[in-house]
Amino acid sequence: MIDDKDFSNQISGRKLTDVFKELEQARKQYENENLMEQARKNEKSTIKAKKTNFSPKTNQIMQNGFFEKQENTTVENNFSSNNSRKLKRPFTYKKAISISSIILFILILVAVLVVSFSNSILAKNSLASSDVTTYDNTKLDIEINRHRLNAHNLITANAASETIKEQVVEVRDIPYEIVRQEANYLPKGEEKTVQEGAVGKKNVTVVKTYENGEFVEENILNEEKIQDYLPQIITVGTSDFLYKIQAHIGDTLYLNKNSVLRENPDKTSTEVAEIEAYLDVKLLELPSEEWCKVSYDSIEGYLPSDVLTSAKVTPNIVNKNRIKKILDKVDINMFLNTPSGLTLADFENVFKNLPQDVNNIFEENAKVFYEVEQKYNINGIFLASLGIHESQWGTSEISKDKKNLFGYGAYDSTPYESSYEFETYEEGIDLVARVLTKYYLNPAGTKIYNNETAVATYYNGSRLEDVNKRYASDEDWHEKVYKYMEYLYNRLK
Repeated sequence: MIDDKDFSNQISGRKLTDVFKELEQARKQYENENLMEQARKNEKSTIKAKKTNFSPKTNQIMQNGFFEKQENTTVENNFSSNNSRKLKRPFTYKKAISISSIILFILILVAVLVVSFSNSILAKNSLASSDVTTYDNTKLDIEINRHRLNAHNLITANAASETIKEQVVEVRDIPYEIVRQEANYLPKGEEKTVQEGAVGKKNVTVVKTYENGEFVEENILNEEKIQDYLPQIITVGTSDFLYKIQAHIGDTLYLNKNSVLRENPDKTSTEVAEIEAYLDVKLLELPSEEWCKVSYDSIEGYLPSDVLTSAKVTPNIVNKNRIKKILDKVDINMFLNTPSGLTLADFENVFKNLPQDVNNIFEENAKVFYEVEQKYNINGIFLASLGIHESQWGTSEISKDKKNLFGYGAYDSTPYESSYEFETYEEGIDLVARVLTKYYLNPAGTKIYNNETAVATYYNGSRLEDVNKRYASDEDWHEKVYKYMEYLYNRLK
């Protein structure tokens, strides 16, 4: 017979599921032996029925419960004397089987009790040693199951299942927060991320439960932060003004009417500068919805927000700004050895449908005046104004007969005879542009066209009045030419 202590030692080194499987096999063997025993009983009953001679003593033994022993003794003696066949001793075999069955049942019961008792002790020890707590530091309550165990159901249920618990420490992310902040320097409703978020880190002690290799649940025992998260910061715009003009701080804005730049955001504040319509400023701050802090020609001050617009809202204001800046530079003392800043389209618009240009000479050569300006670095509007003045809008004899708009080469005594003759107006315009660039408008040594340098034979300066001294005998020549320049420039408006 196996001692209970030895049996407990044998199963302690194995998994509980293996023990349950062995017990289940033992149970099935026990049931098979019972079936064999029942079969032997049936066979014995058949033998008894065939016997006809029973002594009173035998009947008495049967009544007293000793039949089997007496019968087996008699049958064995009779069969031994005849030597015809031998019959095994049923009493001895049955008794052995009964004892074995009882022992097996006792072993099963003891195994179940030992395993249950061992698990209970281990669970209590584990809880006592770890002193598991929840996050609010409340001890876990343990409910003792006092219901009676069903050994058969316990063996059957656990023979095919395996429950594993493991305690691990994992590094897990701490999600970052998203913080939204209002900002009046952004258009209303617009969002801008000013700081990207980053997750934090924490050590998490957790008990995980697995059934047959599949994760079932987990219980968190403890959390320890090892790295804090970085919040994501998003600014949300609140400015109706910026939303209306579709602009941001730092953008270029334009005045839609004349206004005064002031020292402070107040109508009674000191005036800093006057700014005309179409000129541009840089938006620096938005102290309120009514005032904007701006920079104009490196001067900082405040303008009312209602006098400002943007290129997105008013697209044509950009071209008006360009023309405005060109016109602001138009002056009798402006330098003539720099381009006018006009585009080809500007030249074509300036010379289109001029009422005085009866022969359409200047309209047809608008592109020529633009091109010589680019090639020789000379103001094309000045060159055209010079031609208008010298040829009376292209109506002079020299202009009509010799295609010479400038009277180039003419002397006062013989103007017509001494003047140059050209095959086209373009040829005469190009020649005069080169002569003025090389001899009148630039100091000696200045790099000009075709890698040449200025000779400056008649150079006295780059302004109209300077050219007048050596180019024309009429002392008012520069004023007369400037009037045509103003007229042509003003056609840009």
